[in-house]
Amino acid sequence: MADMDGIKTNNHEGIDPSKNFHTEVAPGKTNYHIKGMDNMSWGMKDRMSRIFNPKSGNALILAVDHGYISGATKGLERLDILLPELQEDIDVVMATRGAIRTCLPPMFNKPIALRCSAGSTVLSEDVTSETIGVDIEDVIRMNASAMAVQTFLGTKDEKETITNLCRTIDAGIKYGIPTLAVVAVGKQMARSPQFFSLATRVLAELGAQIVKTYYCEDFEKVTSGCPVPIVVAGGKQLPPKEALTLAYRAISEGARGVDMGRNIFQAEDPKAMAKAVAKVIHEKYTDNEAYEFYLDTKVK
Repeated sequence: MADMDGIKTNNHEGIDPSKNFHTEVAPGKTNYHIKGMDNMSWGMKDRMSRIFNPKSGNALILAVDHGYISGATKGLERLDILLPELQEDIDVVMATRGAIRTCLPPMFNKPIALRCSAGSTVLSEDVTSETIGVDIEDVIRMNASAMAVQTFLGTKDEKETITNLCRTIDAGIKYGIPTLAVVAVGKQMARSPQFFSLATRVLAELGAQIVKTYYCEDFEKVTSGCPVPIVVAGGKQLPPKEALTLAYRAISEGARGVDMGRNIFQAEDPKAMAKAVAKVIHEKYTDNEAYEFYLDTKVK
């Protein structure tokens, strides 16, 4: 068993300052534009290239899978109206199979990150107990570019959630479909740089091709220590300027994309907000430049 000394420390502490993540050194040059994917199969690379723009290397993922836990979330009451409106401004949509089949026209033609974990709703007292709710055959039928699985590390359901993830990764590797592992946090779960550094590295080591996590202090160390692309969760709704600052800092510190939901679909002008976030992700706009763009673009 690996030596545990120096690993189990206070969750509220920062990342161990004795560790050297070489944040000043860029990843080695490769023949492929996505971190850690050089030795993957052609099909895996093809799907990853749909998600991460070959020019910028980044991705804007629109998360609209909230309904699998909370029902008709504000802003998502009519997915059949929202999604076609935002189609040209995003790179990927993260959604459930039910939403995709009923609300997305087959001409939507954007990559799908299919929500595959399920098992709890807002009516449940225990939201950490989940299972895999979609089998690999349906993932293939839906032509998904990635499978999204929620993980609850540091909870009583840790082993079960890791088992769900590993089984999804195994199925994905068999058919060349990447797995997006989502670092879940709850009211009682740590939100420290140490936790996010540990969680993102663990999920990548288990085989996830993409890891979704939250922005935190020492984020450059978190991204440097994770050998696959990290995308940052938008989290709760923020004022537009703050949401754009979150995206800017995340990309500047090594994230390869942003997975935003409420900060886009609950914005005063969702389309203008999606365009502004895309400017940060793909065109290197600063948060101030993107905010000015948002103000100029939104419907008055």
